[in-house]
Amino acid sequence: MKHLISALLLASLALSMPATAVPTADQINLDIGTPPVIAVKHQMAQRYSRLVKFYEPGVMGLGSDGMVKLRDTSRLNPTLLKIAEKLIDQENPDRNSLIYAVAESYGGKEAVPVVRELLVKRWKDQFKSGWWMEDEKGNWYQKP
Repeated sequence: MKHLISALLLASLALSMPATAVPTADQINLDIGTPPVIAVKHQMAQRYSRLVKFYEPGVMGLGSDGMVKLRDTSRLNPTLLKIAEKLIDQENPDRNSLIYAVAESYGGKEAVPVVRELLVKRWKDQFKSGWWMEDEKGNWYQKP
């Protein structure tokens, strides 16, 4: 289903009419309830509790680009490493799909940069104190 949603989003972006103006951040509602947004958010919500198990010990963190990244795999056995990698392989495409789904409601591909910036800020704000984040230079730090 994830691939179908991604394909539909890309097709709709390609077919969308050109926007007359790029929306500003204050014009975008990240919680818009379109079916593609709802579907992607549902998938992400179902995965969240499994990601938390890797965020809390610092195995995974939030990259400066808003994507989930491996940070410290030294304590993982091969099975847990594969689980962590699979979660990231599912989460990051869904994060991009969410960006495109929201952008579609605001003019399509022209809105992607603004939506991406807003969602990255939201994900950083939602990250819990003590979890690891990456700064713009690639250095990891724990969120205060």
